[in-house]
Amino acid sequence: MPRVAGVVLAAGAATRIGGRKQLLSLGGRPILDYVLDAARQAPLDPLLVVLGSAASEIKAQVDLTGTQIVCNPRYREGQSTSVIAAVEALPDDVEAAVFLLGDQPEVAVPVLERIVETYRGTRSPIVQPRYAEGRGNPVLIARELFPELRRLRGDVGARPLLVQHRDLIAFADVSEFSRPVDIDTPDDYERARERFTARQEESR
Repeated sequence: MPRVAGVVLAAGAATRIGGRKQLLSLGGRPILDYVLDAARQAPLDPLLVVLGSAASEIKAQVDLTGTQIVCNPRYREGQSTSVIAAVEALPDDVEAAVFLLGDQPEVAVPVLERIVETYRGTRSPIVQPRYAEGRGNPVLIARELFPELRRLRGDVGARPLLVQHRDLIAFADVSEFSRPVDIDTPDDYERARERFTARQEESR
């Protein structure tokens, strides 16, 4: 079985929401906790967490058990630097990596499982989930495209590869799930809090 790693990108300064969004509380827990919980339950090994802004606070407040921390001192230069730092830290026997965003607390474990299953079944260089609303994150990138990830610049993730290599993408059908929402603004956060509160009330 090909070894598939997980990479959680959580280094950004989050200026649009006033910083430290990884530590914003949902249901009494930091946002990043939910992403890591999902990643730990999925068939991802190793699990890397890229930190930059507020790294010391995150280490103190978030459960990082079972993860390998990758420090990105260049995080102010954009998300590409976190992707590059993660790729350079991956073991040589890792054949692919699923890149998760640290500000998507609603990412679902079955989605991650299906992404990995799709890769193992197709060996496609790129696997992207297709939700009820269309394509989304997280995205799997195979080792053969790691050199192109290393050439990324600026505040971008894998999007340039998705555009350039759209003919290489295999889609994981997760249409029974809604696309996880990024928490980038105070309005995003408030809507996420409302959804979490509603779910907690329903479970009582």
